[in-house]
Amino acid sequence: MKKLLFLGLSTTFILAACTDTEEQETETDTQTEMESVEEEAGHEEMMDMDHDGEIPEGLEEAENPTYPVGSNVIITADHMPGMEGAEATISGAFDTVIYEVSYTPTDGGERVLDHKWVIHEDLEEGAEVAEAGDEVVLEADHMEGMHGATAFVEDAIHGTVYAVDFDSTIDGERVTNHMWMTEDELEEVE
Repeated sequence: MKKLLFLGLSTTFILAACTDTEEQETETDTQTEMESVEEEAGHEEMMDMDHDGEIPEGLEEAENPTYPVGSNVIITADHMPGMEGAEATISGAFDTVIYEVSYTPTDGGERVLDHKWVIHEDLEEGAEVAEAGDEVVLEADHMEGMHGATAFVEDAIHGTVYAVDFDSTIDGERVTNHMWMTEDELEEVE
């Protein structure tokens, strides 16, 4: 009788272990599928970004930037997939007002929250310097549906902003004049 009871309990534990393993495999498969969907969405967002920007004329060049034009840096920000950890070359350094904004794209896309960054020169011509809480009209076209959109200023920073050239860490695609990066999103190459 004890052997039969022991055999029954052993079978129960083995079945429970198998079920637990199957659940873990299912959870892992589900997580992998979700990560794949998120990565795909990130690539779609990346495709909406204008990778090769043209730096606006008339910007005030920074006199003593932390990272001078031509210097190499490591990007610590993740504005788009393939950016974080990439080695970049500074292609422009300018003193201006830098804005973090939220806006609804003019092409009917989903609302963009906390977009980093647009600069004062990316706003509607003649716009006053804005502060957090102000509404502004965007003239920038860094992303589809940005040009002409009314945006809410989440944050405004006076400082140096950088344009950078880098190769995507995902597919090696060259990005030139990515606009914009702040000093705290860049590190010296060691």
